[in-house]
Amino acid sequence: MFNGFESFQIQTSDPEVQIVGKHGGSGPPLLLIHGNPLSHMSWAKVAGPLSEHYTVVAADIRGYGHSSKPRGLPDHSNYTFRRMAQDHVEVMNHFGFKSFSVAGHDRGARVAHRMCLDHENAITKAAFLDILPTEFVWKELGDLDVGLSLYHWSFLSQPSGFPEALLKNNEPLYIRSKLMSQGLGKGGFTEEQIQYYTELCTPENIHGVCEDYRASATLDLEFDGEDRLAGKKVKCPVMLLWGETSHTARHEGGPAKIWEAYAANIAHAQALPCGHYPLEQAPEQTLEAMVKFF
Repeated sequence: MFNGFESFQIQTSDPEVQIVGKHGGSGPPLLLIHGNPLSHMSWAKVAGPLSEHYTVVAADIRGYGHSSKPRGLPDHSNYTFRRMAQDHVEVMNHFGFKSFSVAGHDRGARVAHRMCLDHENAITKAAFLDILPTEFVWKELGDLDVGLSLYHWSFLSQPSGFPEALLKNNEPLYIRSKLMSQGLGKGGFTEEQIQYYTELCTPENIHGVCEDYRASATLDLEFDGEDRLAGKKVKCPVMLLWGETSHTARHEGGPAKIWEAYAANIAHAQALPCGHYPLEQAPEQTLEAMVKFF
């Protein structure tokens, strides 16, 4: 849990956005970034033990949790992974950390990936939990199995107002379908946790999530393509963790084979006995891998 941690609320360079989270521990700095539809609380099972080794900062992405949820701009630029990465670099700078390690799960791992590219001198090590590169995922959605598994990518990225309207008043169904249907068929979430995330799933949160996906289908895809064509890869040591029954494990050679085109130094790659949610389904194995790597 987050026993002994302190809460924070930090103003970013975007006047509309404050980032909320918790920090604690001592030692080298380690930033933790959550996925969709979660918050920094998704790190609760590993944050305490990690704080025995590191100064841990766990933050809510803009649009999620208790961080600010501004209206999306017409070009979705205020919800790109580039903008989110900038938010979290500013959070770490606030605590006096000019360089640090980062671990991200799901959407948070995509923020971490972009952070490694845009702020390569700031990131010492990076762990990406159960994702394939954003550009790669958009390209493989034409595969029937992938398209059915990741239907929410195309649904949430539809024009502003459409997915929001369909999700309005259906927050409990949306949260339960996300948390209980991936990987092993159950995400390892308790009813109490599902209720917590349902309460966070406000209309403002739904809009923020949709803007996140709309940005990933437009500007983020453009940024990733530019970097790939320029031969730019993540330079720092990277650890890949994924669920052995997750959708990310379906490719021959596993996620590591795919990430070779995007990361120059894959220092550790490991399948865990779980689905898409290693922090809930395999927290002990996740913690062990993180301590050894960082």
